[in-house]
Amino acid sequence: MRYFLWAILLFIGTAWQAPTPRQILKNIKAPTFPKRDFVVKTGGDFRQAVQKAVDDCHAAGGGRVVVPAGEYLCNGPIHLKSNVNLHVEKGALVRFGTTPADYLPLVKVRWEGTVCYNYSPLIYAYQQKNIAVTGAGILDGQAAQFWFAWKKQPDGKDQETTKPLIRGMGEKGTPEAERRFGEGFYLRPTLIEFYECENILLDGFTARQSPFWTIHPVFSKNLTIRNLTIKKGTTNDDGIDPDSCEDVLIEHCDIATDDDPISIKAGRDQDAWQRRGTRNVLVRHCTLRSKVGNGVCIGSEMSGGVENVFVENCYITKADHGINFKANLDRGGFIKNVVIRNLKIDSVNRAAVRMQMDYHSYRGGNFPPVFDELHFENILCGYARDYAWQLVGVAAQPIKKVRFKNVKVAQSGKGEKVEWVTDFEK
Repeated sequence: MRYFLWAILLFIGTAWQAPTPRQILKNIKAPTFPKRDFVVKTGGDFRQAVQKAVDDCHAAGGGRVVVPAGEYLCNGPIHLKSNVNLHVEKGALVRFGTTPADYLPLVKVRWEGTVCYNYSPLIYAYQQKNIAVTGAGILDGQAAQFWFAWKKQPDGKDQETTKPLIRGMGEKGTPEAERRFGEGFYLRPTLIEFYECENILLDGFTARQSPFWTIHPVFSKNLTIRNLTIKKGTTNDDGIDPDSCEDVLIEHCDIATDDDPISIKAGRDQDAWQRRGTRNVLVRHCTLRSKVGNGVCIGSEMSGGVENVFVENCYITKADHGINFKANLDRGGFIKNVVIRNLKIDSVNRAAVRMQMDYHSYRGGNFPPVFDELHFENILCGYARDYAWQLVGVAAQPIKKVRFKNVKVAQSGKGEKVEWVTDFEK
């Protein structure tokens, strides 16, 4: 009996409480760098010059690699190394070249939730510490000029025919070394991808026209992402996608994309179940808009689990959904312990708040995800063309513990839709 009472008291004492910004921020600290500048020599091949400056800076113990004002063509990727801050000065415009072969050899990435080897992202780092991209310059991926058309090939072998292959490898557990894509497979590279890195700062620059997802840190820790302007590409041009990352701050960013401005991820299906997920994320003071995406999104690649997410004081001007937690019955994983508060949403094409377990790319699995402890407070939306909120679980795994406090939609086309949700308070 004594043990039973102790267990009850322990359960009560450890019941979940909303994470606070203070708790999330205590483990996040932006890296600093030695006061040492390596100015990129811009008279010849720009890509070779900037990579040499990165290498020299790293060898010297770190500092800033400075790209001065001017317009440059970078025919190939920039690979950052530990203790290097790539500083793109105001007035600098770096256009990345559009020859896919320039982004070889293959590097390790996570492509749409599955680990593989593919073309290098335009700016890439692998297992590095203390790295940054800063400055008021512009990074241009030239998606509309090339990459959008390139993914669609007339011979029928293109990005869409490659997707089932890479996803099948993830489902079957094919060894990572055998998951080799690149030439002939048409999987577009991301603009910035840091893989298994620590202590990251992204601050001040403009990123536009990304071939694929724009900012994509993977399996990384201690990220500060602030003061960015992200402009649209063509399709699948998500703004900021922390993917199986821990201790992430995203603040004061202005993002306008065709797809999701911010999408928190943790891998796809079986390939992510034994890998770490995403936890301890704070998003605040951002302005977000999208042509067809969601203002703030978790998923749909979330199979490693997403937890302890705090979003506050953001402004969504226009989106498909204002807030969307999305998955399907292939995913497994979980979304739990999320607090979203103090959001203003002007208008949405569909719902102000949506939770769905029927997102597309479903392959017939039976692994429903868990949605639990989801808190919304002071969410004000002017107009939702479809639903004010649309919360739909499944019979095998209802959505649990949803709390709405002062969630208001001034006008909606269809009212509210709530199915397979247990313990919903509003």
